[in-house]
Amino acid sequence: MKTNLQYIIVCVTLLFTCFLTSANNITKNEDKFVVVLDAGHGGHDSGNLGSGYKEKEIALKIVLAVGNELEKNEDIKVIYTRKNDKFVTLRGRAKIANDAGADLFVSVHCNAHNSSAHGTETFVLGLHADQRNFEIAKKENEVIFLEADYQKHYEGFDPNSPESMIGITIMQELYLEQSISLARLVEDSFKDKRKRNSRGVKQAGFWVLHNTYMPSVLIETGFLTYKKEGAYLNSKNGQTKMSSSIIEAILTYKKNLDQNIGENIYEETPSISNQETKNVELIYNNIIFKVQIAASSRDLEPQSYNFKGLSEISKVKVGGLFKYYYGSTSDLNEIRRLESLAKQKGYTSSFVVAFEDGKQIKLSEALKTRAN
Repeated sequence: MKTNLQYIIVCVTLLFTCFLTSANNITKNEDKFVVVLDAGHGGHDSGNLGSGYKEKEIALKIVLAVGNELEKNEDIKVIYTRKNDKFVTLRGRAKIANDAGADLFVSVHCNAHNSSAHGTETFVLGLHADQRNFEIAKKENEVIFLEADYQKHYEGFDPNSPESMIGITIMQELYLEQSISLARLVEDSFKDKRKRNSRGVKQAGFWVLHNTYMPSVLIETGFLTYKKEGAYLNSKNGQTKMSSSIIEAILTYKKNLDQNIGENIYEETPSISNQETKNVELIYNNIIFKVQIAASSRDLEPQSYNFKGLSEISKVKVGGLFKYYYGSTSDLNEIRRLESLAKQKGYTSSFVVAFEDGKQIKLSEALKTRAN
């Protein structure tokens, strides 16, 4: 009974927090697609040491290779949580991404296990589907114990507690589909282009993903404890190939996002959730919600024939891009319904944005206003 009560308290608390703080960040670099690259561990936190290799060193080399290539694209701004062998707290990594108003957060790690397990895994935030996923998340989250005053900074979060793990998954719910999209691109590239053993896209309760307010993935590039794979990841050739897959995935994700208008870039997909939106108004005074369905350099007429039958389309030019929006309402429940409809039409990367007095504001700020 006590466990059930704890579960309810955690879920209710985090759900309330999600309404107050979960946001679709407006990038501070309007003309740039901002990618935050996070090399796991660092400094006195070596990560795992399977087969004598250091996770912190391999992760950093892969991240720097990814960043070096992405920086050649004038439309992309790259920000690193670390570029050398230093320790960065989990909350510090998330803060770097949030302060940058990043479009993507990509965290790179190496796996370990006391078996012959091998292969790549890319995680998005969610409930651990099995004990193995829980153990991976638990291991990565335990880095908080290396931080001074971790009890103060992590508000009672316990990596060993299933209740804590359940609660943190609520925060990233708005970005789950986009995160899964990137994760699939990463794993497909590992498997198809690099011929690596892909263990697939998975969900688990990683704290660093929970506290980033943008699409986020955590990539386990392989198992250092599997001797052959550890040697591959520790080699220049292996690091080059793994970084190439991550680069390809990020560029393809951005391209899909830019071009997700006027054509069937995505196949028609079923409704993401069978849950019906409650038929009750949730009005936010002086706030207008819209669903952003695309951003592209292409200037299209905001007519239904250009947007798979969706009506009430508006657009705004920001720098060299046109942003396209579906719907316009002060009712939060109605905009959720429209977002679901847009995703059913194939705009799987669509998301809710908020405006006040004609100016786009953070969704988290809009949700702090009093609703009728």
